[in-house]
Amino acid sequence: MEGGGTSLSELYQSSKRLLLKTRDGLERLERLEFSSNTASVDSPELSYAVQRDISQIHSLCANMDLLWRSIAAKPQRDLWKRKVEHVAEEADSLKDSLDKYFQRHQRRMQEVQERDALLGRANGESSHVLRIFDEEAQALQSARNSSRMLEEANATGIAILSKYAEQRDRLKKAQRKALDVLNTLGLSNSVLRLIERRNRVDQWIKYAGMVLTIIVLIAFWRWTR
Repeated sequence: MEGGGTSLSELYQSSKRLLLKTRDGLERLERLEFSSNTASVDSPELSYAVQRDISQIHSLCANMDLLWRSIAAKPQRDLWKRKVEHVAEEADSLKDSLDKYFQRHQRRMQEVQERDALLGRANGESSHVLRIFDEEAQALQSARNSSRMLEEANATGIAILSKYAEQRDRLKKAQRKALDVLNTLGLSNSVLRLIERRNRVDQWIKYAGMVLTIIVLIAFWRWTR
């Protein structure tokens, strides 16, 4: 159960630690979200870190998926399959929660901007608030773009690992077929050698019978004289 120097158990423990870290980060974001009635309270760095950890968990799941498939014992293989699927489900659930957080935050920012526009605030405070919103919107968009890039890279890595697993299965099937052919050829050679040996024995028996017959005929001829 080794893969690139890292065992399946080590990858699983790393994924569990990342799940705890990601869940804690998401809870901090939600506490920060509901601690104030304004939309300006946000932490782009924290949301990006949570996004990055979720992508890393998905990458670990892809690596673990490749490793548990190579386990020979079916009970152990089924056990690891359930464990990896559980981690992947938790990561998907955290990603859904983070996406909902982004949607809520963006909606609040849009509502504040629309309210300010309707009220027609033209003083310096309104401009300052709008500038803060614009900066946060840019930071949030940047974080989402980075998340999309991480997801695309993760999807590419998963596709490559899946192709590798398929190629490995095809190679195993070809190896088994080659072994079957070699075993068949070995059996055929053994049968041919047995037939040749039997033919030689039959020839010796034939020659011995001929010689014995001649001797008997000569002895009978001399005895009758």
